[in-house]
Amino acid sequence: MEERTRIYFASDFHLGSPNQAESIIREKKICDWLSSIEKYAKEIYLVGDVFDFWFEYKTSIPKGFERFKGKLCQLTNDGVKIHFFPGNHDLWTFGYLEKELGLIVHRKPLITSIDGKMFYITHGDGLGPGNLKYKILKSIFKSPIAQWLFSKIHPDWGIQLAHLWSRKSRKQGGQVNKEKLKDDLILYSRKILTNTDINYFIFGHIHDPIDVELTPTAKYINIGDWITHFSFLEFHNRTLLFKYF
Repeated sequence: MEERTRIYFASDFHLGSPNQAESIIREKKICDWLSSIEKYAKEIYLVGDVFDFWFEYKTSIPKGFERFKGKLCQLTNDGVKIHFFPGNHDLWTFGYLEKELGLIVHRKPLITSIDGKMFYITHGDGLGPGNLKYKILKSIFKSPIAQWLFSKIHPDWGIQLAHLWSRKSRKQGGQVNKEKLKDDLILYSRKILTNTDINYFIFGHIHDPIDVELTPTAKYINIGDWITHFSFLEFHNRTLLFKYF
């Protein structure tokens, strides 16, 4: 444990997309990455859209990715703190990840001090100005009534429906203007800075590795993804670096 002093951030694995075969290849690569850092990792932050779809029924969860879940269990059993931030694809988690995998789930943005630096961490969807249609849709998805109604659909139908929705979203609204999303998150970060001293704003969602200086002491950072970039962040000796696996 003496060697475990580094903090890692990753996001947008989207396990389940676009199909099982490609996801299994990606899952194995993610597990290889986790194995490569486990000697050094004190904490790992998974910043949203780890799964392309996740819904915890009362007595079942979506099938698959047991290598990944098992690796998370091994790491938490070894004392590594793993933080999970629900994204727009995997927001329906109701306790399984905490009880069975030992994860720490954050349903709201987290402001935390790490080695004297202040971090603001969240997935990033629906933040900033505009995008009212999505914000309304997200509020519906987070509604206990909507969640209860969805839970009454048999998992075979519910999970299939969710994957169809995800694919349709990518074809239609999924190809969003990433530059607009980035600008919205930068505006959002600058607004937070007017009231709170933050050194690093850490977001996922956009899928591109981005590093923007907001002030001499504050940065906006998007982690990237594990579909195209296989990027992550490592914080060590008060320094935050982009790395690629």
